[in-house]
Amino acid sequence: MSVEAVSQALLQARARAELADAQPLAGSLSSPEDAYAVQQAVARELDWFAAGAPRAWKSGGPQRGAPLTHAPLPPAGVWSSPARAGDWPLHTRGIEAEIALRLGQDVSVAQAWQLKAGECAGLVDAMAVSIEVVESRWQQQFAAPPPLLMADQLCHGALVIGEWQACDLVRAAPDWSTQVCRLRLGDGETSVHTGTHSLGDPAWLLADWLRHATMAYGTLAAGTVVTTGSWVGLARARAGDSVQVQFDGIGEAFLQL
Repeated sequence: MSVEAVSQALLQARARAELADAQPLAGSLSSPEDAYAVQQAVARELDWFAAGAPRAWKSGGPQRGAPLTHAPLPPAGVWSSPARAGDWPLHTRGIEAEIALRLGQDVSVAQAWQLKAGECAGLVDAMAVSIEVVESRWQQQFAAPPPLLMADQLCHGALVIGEWQACDLVRAAPDWSTQVCRLRLGDGETSVHTGTHSLGDPAWLLADWLRHATMAYGTLAAGTVVTTGSWVGLARARAGDSVQVQFDGIGEAFLQL
């Protein structure tokens, strides 16, 4: 019943483009499994993945050794750069600068359970700069209880993906410890971030993500995309801002809010 109550609150928030009150639901979800059940219930009700397993995901964690979290992304909110948000419903406008990775082959449940953290880079055939727009459907925004934030598709709002760059992350991966990321919001100054990915390597999370995703939805097809966590923390943009993200040597992405 608690999963159902949270699911209904999020569905109403999406339908009305309004924020739901998290307070009455604060103790509703007792485990990550409950939060993932809400994610799936919302996706089923909104028919996001009728065509098959999700083709875009977000994944990440605060550090190696900490639990990673994952969410499938609704196709309508995955945009190619340069992108315009237009009338897309946005309240929070959090911004994360990220690297997206693309699978170069199908991955089944059985294959996923053979993978080890940090040893999956060979599954990737391309990478791209991405902008994750972070949104909360809760009135309390990011002060809502963590299980409710997780249930809300990890606070996903939209994903903008730059031009794909073919890559070999086994033999020719960037030196992530010296990788430079640049972020500019509106007319503000460009902030520069070097080697700031929380896991040290965006591909580190692939094994955990693939186990979760295939258990939930079955085989993931070649071409499936995962965006892998912020290099800039959570920046806050305003309505009308432009968002420019550049990773030296990899590419850039642009969003007009």
